[in-house]
Amino acid sequence: TLFRSHYRFFYDPPEFQTTLIGDSKTQYHMGYFRDSPDEGPVFVGANEAKKGCTIAQVGDNVFAAVRLYLLKKLKDVTDKKMCTLLKDLDEKLSRAADDFGYSLDQKTAKMKLRDKKVVTKSFHGAGLMVIVDKNDVGYRELPETDANLKKICKTIAEASSDDLRMKAFAPIQEMMTFTQFANDECDYGMGYELGIDLFCYGSHYFHKVVGQLLPLAYNLLKRNRFAEIINAHLANRSKENVDQLTV
Repeated sequence: TLFRSHYRFFYDPPEFQTTLIGDSKTQYHMGYFRDSPDEGPVFVGANEAKKGCTIAQVGDNVFAAVRLYLLKKLKDVTDKKMCTLLKDLDEKLSRAADDFGYSLDQKTAKMKLRDKKVVTKSFHGAGLMVIVDKNDVGYRELPETDANLKKICKTIAEASSDDLRMKAFAPIQEMMTFTQFANDECDYGMGYELGIDLFCYGSHYFHKVVGQLLPLAYNLLKRNRFAEIINAHLANRSKENVDQLTV
């Protein structure tokens, strides 16, 4: 459990695996993003957990991601010595990437192709991939827009009493019923999207629902390892204690 949640920041979905950590003030970190646990990464993402759940695409390899970060830093640096050091690092990094045959593009052709195939962007913006067959089976849209779902979540999270919170949960409960119907008809992507969105909203009031939706969705999509990761993360979800292995 600790290995599965080690350096898993608050908003990191199971698809996102931290590889580099940066500014502790914003909890900036980069990681590999996988659509399936049994496949290689589809891109390198970046998130600032102190600011929210958004995952930015910063290249399809670590060289590209680090260089993009470096170039942004260069724009802010005023110290000449530091500027020289960063430019030297940029040259070495670019040379190494070229030697190993890695693209330094922030968005490669393969990433653009994936963007066209995602069924929904979801709250984190990185997109969700679900196979939809020729009969249009695999995914169906949620009955609420992202904007409306966020309003519903806000009403629940900020309710002044448990009674009001239970009443505000009615649209979520209705959507959960819809996901059950969708699962029965093999549209597993609906429960997947709702689970990810509620996880990304971040309120502990949704943890129980996320724990019902996502492990089931991952298992139905045959992404069982992701189900194990979300269970481990929900059990240890923390905004501060991301280093789970240091005693």
